[in-house]
Amino acid sequence: MPKATSRGTRIAHIGVAVDALEQILPFYRDILQLPQVPLEDTDGARIVGLSAGDPLIELLEAASPDSPIGKFVAKRGPGIHHLCFAVDDLDATLDRCRLAGITLIDTAPRIGAEGKRIAFLHPSSTAGVLVELTEH
Repeated sequence: MPKATSRGTRIAHIGVAVDALEQILPFYRDILQLPQVPLEDTDGARIVGLSAGDPLIELLEAASPDSPIGKFVAKRGPGIHHLCFAVDDLDATLDRCRLAGITLIDTAPRIGAEGKRIAFLHPSSTAGVLVELTEH
């Protein structure tokens, strides 16, 4: 099977941790008029996707206080939680990360909210930014 044409690395989505979806969703959906995209909840978060051109905005509300989003909001308050980059080959990118000494949160890809393979990189290796990688 021929490999798909390389699209290069691009921003796939920006994850925004929120206190309550019902309070902030009207701003993105009604005022900015970003179309809602159906996404499944995952990793202890209720997720609303909004299309902002090619990348998505993911609003992430904690399903419980001890979830990753719950802990983030309790410690830092609402705000940008992570950047997600779509890459052509997730396995090769993770290999390059390992070789470069980047700390991986996910040592092997797993399935994320959009049903795509994902892996997170630790912020200690990426200038304090939680980075998610996914395949196109």
